[in-house]
Amino acid sequence: MRLGTWIILIVFAVPSSQVRAGSGPEHGCESADMNQRGDHVMGFSHTRTTHHFRLLSDGGAIEVTVNDPADAESRTMIQSHLSHIAGMFAEGNFQAPMLIHGMQPPGADVMTRLKSEITYRFEPLETGGRVRITTKNAEALDAIHAFLKFQIREHETGDPLKAGGAPPVPK
Repeated sequence: MRLGTWIILIVFAVPSSQVRAGSGPEHGCESADMNQRGDHVMGFSHTRTTHHFRLLSDGGAIEVTVNDPADAESRTMIQSHLSHIAGMFAEGNFQAPMLIHGMQPPGADVMTRLKSEITYRFEPLETGGRVRITTKNAEALDAIHAFLKFQIREHETGDPLKAGGAPPVPK
């Protein structure tokens, strides 16, 4: 019985030692760990796709597109994942980002509490998909922006950290 206990402790000790992607001198290793967890949770490869997180005046957007327009398999997986994410987030469930990042992203607790004040709409794109997030509630808007800024930093997308206009029109 003790052997089983040690195995459980070892399994749980590994994730807890991964403090947070993007922190400390081992940033490259932690980013690789986050990307590996992300590939597993999302169901498609981060190396075959591009993520963008957009801060908008009424909320924001999570966009994922294939790098190769002929990659129909990844496009299908992106659309399936983002459609699922829109539904989960609408229910106040932010388990997927927590599993990817090893921590609850900033803003997620407020987004859960104010879920009735936020709309999540999946939009298929020719090369992937988008989750459009909108609200008229100022507290929810601040939380959405905190959540998206965290994603921009963690995924190192280079997206602006200030709210802009509307996202591009779906193709």
